[in-house]
Amino acid sequence: MIDPTTLPYRPCAGLMLLNRAGQVFVGQRIDTTVEAWQMPQGGIDDGEDAETAALRELGEETGVAPDKVELIAVAPGEFYYDLPPDLVGKVWKGKWRGQRQRWFLYRFLGRDDDIDIATAHQEFRAWRWIDPADLPALIVPFKRALYEEVLAAFSEHLG
Repeated sequence: MIDPTTLPYRPCAGLMLLNRAGQVFVGQRIDTTVEAWQMPQGGIDDGEDAETAALRELGEETGVAPDKVELIAVAPGEFYYDLPPDLVGKVWKGKWRGQRQRWFLYRFLGRDDDIDIATAHQEFRAWRWIDPADLPALIVPFKRALYEEVLAAFSEHLG
């Protein structure tokens, strides 16, 4: 068995997308049998800055182009989560113990039909807008504390 404390955290970026009503975009992951919702997020490529990665992930996961969003805020610092023990060594080719993430808050300027989750490497089976306060209840338990930290970081911008 792999000792998770010997593994590094995967560098990632996340994007909280708000619509005009102040609701948050969430997508239901396609690669799990449990009901797992999340905001757009993913790995930062070598040489890529976190905001560029967040916008790339937004496009890859939702089809939303950068001209359909505007930056509202950047969360200070990084947020961390650890994988549950049964997933360490099984996801990300066993290279990481969890993720360290930079988060960005963006306003969605488009219309709902600008969102298309049927992307080349589809990650979501469904999507919806939710009240920010409902976010932690929809997230897989091992990411819940991180999402609560992200909500706290952006609280002054949320309704």
